[in-house]
Amino acid sequence: MSAPDTGDRTPGAAAGSQSSLATALTPVLTVAVSLLGLCLLWGFAANAWPSRAFPGPGQVWQVLLAEAASGDLFYHLGATLGRVAAAYVIAMVVGSVIGVLLGSYRNADRFFNPWVILFLNIPALVVIVLAYIWFGLNEAAAIGAVAVNKIPNVVVTMREGARALDPNYAEMAAVYRFGPLDRIRHVLLPQLQPYLAAASRSGIALIWKIVLVVELLGRSNGVGFQIYLYFQLFDVAAILAYTLAFVAVMLVIELLVVQPVERHATRWRRRPA
Repeated sequence: MSAPDTGDRTPGAAAGSQSSLATALTPVLTVAVSLLGLCLLWGFAANAWPSRAFPGPGQVWQVLLAEAASGDLFYHLGATLGRVAAAYVIAMVVGSVIGVLLGSYRNADRFFNPWVILFLNIPALVVIVLAYIWFGLNEAAAIGAVAVNKIPNVVVTMREGARALDPNYAEMAAVYRFGPLDRIRHVLLPQLQPYLAAASRSGIALIWKIVLVVELLGRSNGVGFQIYLYFQLFDVAAILAYTLAFVAVMLVIELLVVQPVERHATRWRRRPA
């Protein structure tokens, strides 16, 4: 009996490993090339139209390094991220609970639906100004104003998710005598996951933009405050430096936190071969 020939398998395994590595790196390389192309286009436009109001990527990068070296960049980024995180948690928790309740109880939905429509259409600027007038220029008013602006959007999304719940799973939970926590974990959350993901992704994009307005109007730190400060000085390079720094942080959060959590939450679903 001859020994098994493994000589042909090793190159095949190596080729498969290289193929998997190439597949994993392709999205990263695509993003890198895309951003590089954007920077080249930006630099070309800045050179073709030299102006203090339109600095090139090199000038913005120098300002970014200077702000990072002084520590101001990380201080203001941290302040803004803290407000974003606090407002996000409050909006998601409160909005999800209200949305599920309204989607589950038709009479309550009929009664409170005008409230939801009203808060959906109140401009964010009005909510922010009223919060500062009523509660003062403090952190609670700032975070609360951002959360109030986002809660109606979460309510609408989660209400639709609650309306789409399959009653057969509720009957199964009753037959097997699931407790409240088991019902939430095994019946409610898996069905609401797509709606939670949609509300979460749109929420974090909306919240950080509103946080910048809150900081611009009534806080003494944060990215929004710095943008307002450099707007008064007409320093476009510094404005772009803080803007791009915060956008970069949010992209990292999206790639390293939001997407992995979403993949983990949907790992039970059958994926195409």
